[in-house]
Amino acid sequence: MENKWFLSMIRDEFRGGKINLEKTHKLLEKLDIQCNYVHVKSIFKDNDRLKQGRITIEEFRSIYRLIAHREEIVEIFNTYSGNQKFLVEKNLLQFLIQEQYILDMSQNIAFEIIQKYEPIEEVKRAHRMSFEGFIRYMGSSECLIFKPDCGRVYQDMTQPLNDYFISSSHNTYLISDQLLGPSDLWGYVSALVKGCRCLEIDCWDGSQNEPVVYHGYTLTSKLLFKTVIQAIHKYAFLVLKFKVLVRNKKIGTLRETHERKGSNKHGQVEEFEEIYQDEIKGSETLIGSEDNPGKEDEIISVAGLPLFKKRKVKVALALSDLVIYTKAEKFRSFQHSRLYQQFNESNSIGETEARKLLKLRAHEFVLHTRRFITRIYPKATRTDSSNFNPQEFWNIGCQMVALNFQTPGLPMDLQNGKFLDNGGSGYILKPQFLRDIKTQFNPNKPPNQSDPVTLTIRLISGIQLPPSNHSSSNKADALVILELFGVPNDQTKQQTRVIKRNAFSPRWNETFTFIIQVPELALMRFVVESQGLITGNEFLGQYTLPVLSMNKGYRRVPLFSKMGESLEPASLFIYVWPFNLFGTKYRTGIVCRVPF
Repeated sequence: MENKWFLSMIRDEFRGGKINLEKTHKLLEKLDIQCNYVHVKSIFKDNDRLKQGRITIEEFRSIYRLIAHREEIVEIFNTYSGNQKFLVEKNLLQFLIQEQYILDMSQNIAFEIIQKYEPIEEVKRAHRMSFEGFIRYMGSSECLIFKPDCGRVYQDMTQPLNDYFISSSHNTYLISDQLLGPSDLWGYVSALVKGCRCLEIDCWDGSQNEPVVYHGYTLTSKLLFKTVIQAIHKYAFLVLKFKVLVRNKKIGTLRETHERKGSNKHGQVEEFEEIYQDEIKGSETLIGSEDNPGKEDEIISVAGLPLFKKRKVKVALALSDLVIYTKAEKFRSFQHSRLYQQFNESNSIGETEARKLLKLRAHEFVLHTRRFITRIYPKATRTDSSNFNPQEFWNIGCQMVALNFQTPGLPMDLQNGKFLDNGGSGYILKPQFLRDIKTQFNPNKPPNQSDPVTLTIRLISGIQLPPSNHSSSNKADALVILELFGVPNDQTKQQTRVIKRNAFSPRWNETFTFIIQVPELALMRFVVESQGLITGNEFLGQYTLPVLSMNKGYRRVPLFSKMGESLEPASLFIYVWPFNLFGTKYRTGIVCRVPF
């Protein structure tokens, strides 16, 4: 039956005889088999026995089976079909329960899957699934590692703003370095498309009373403020509630703002004195930013560190009155904030100072971020727009960890992975222990009431991995690194052995176990590399996601390039066991079956 179906699907393409590489590729896509052209080209060459650049129908069948009928999938199918040609609904249901851990399923789920993925009509009508249907189901989005429930907004979105991690960018208008590079609207567009919810707009006086946006006192190019606002208006509300909070310096109190409501403030500018902290060593100061001392600085304390200064600041009254819930207030100390900081005041802290506080006073830092929105920004020496690791600041509850979105690499992989959760909305509800008024949480110490979970992953194989740039065909000396990010005690990495000269279908069948103290903050990063003995390993692709957003069972891990572009169909094939506590429970307390 499968043979009859297969011939019916491809016979017309061979009426004129043999077909070339391009037609082979298109025919595979017609059969719903995703293929990387580089791999198809190499396999085509190997199966073109006469080396004429054209293949017969039998040679095409060999190519199809090599790409679609992967051995590891055949083994699973044979296990549940009893080495028969078909899965009946009962067998498929058994697979879904025992291997995919789909426990809250409807009675018709096996029927629905067959109807959706089985390509052979006679088999579908008989309520069966052939291997052709099974491979299409296993390659579908339903078998991805990322939980579909996490792909929608499912968290409580009614809590105070300081209870959320917020996707945040730094100097959003820059698309290159921090000193000489261009400012571009694409910085705002791309950040918003990636789910960024905190944009930075540095406004300066321009010619002809037109405000401009650029990195002040540098040679970066300028954008008109109005075009920036227009771009934000176009892209910001694709998934938002049509509301904007302005974070800026503010004149006076909320009561005074309310009393001015409705009055004409056009052209009114007020001046006030501001206290701020200056770092003597490793200064975080960015010229022209909110952290720049300016010309009218007056030193008001020189008795050791930290050093505080005073400066005069001019703010347009109309802009000031737009600032309600997110007034920018200089951070002085945790004690000062406890005594004097208001609920609507937020702080910006440079990464160097924040890291010092994290190491010495982590618990106080957690208590601070429980009450006040805290933004962490890159140090001034990152003129190349490099990024710090955001995980260390998420660990202490910092809401706005601002990164240079234009710079690819590990920090942005973590950023993109973390904010996959909650529907990619850019807001993630912080764990309860970072919101609790009586929290004792300290990321630098193991939790007192720790209930660690065990995460076990079997890395089975690679699927059409990107070939090495150093290979003239589809080869790579492939290896995979599994990196766990979270609190310091959880951070670890493990690595597979190297499979030589195979990017098409490397098989590892290696099992890795991770003991995770704080899974609520943990991210898992899969990195695929090609081993290089002289120049170092070559990056081929990666995927990052929250540990608690991982599906269980046989799953496909999609891969993305260094620039964040999808590399489909390149992926990893893995098996994930349910999290277990002492081998018998989920962290939530649900008793589960632990395989083997």
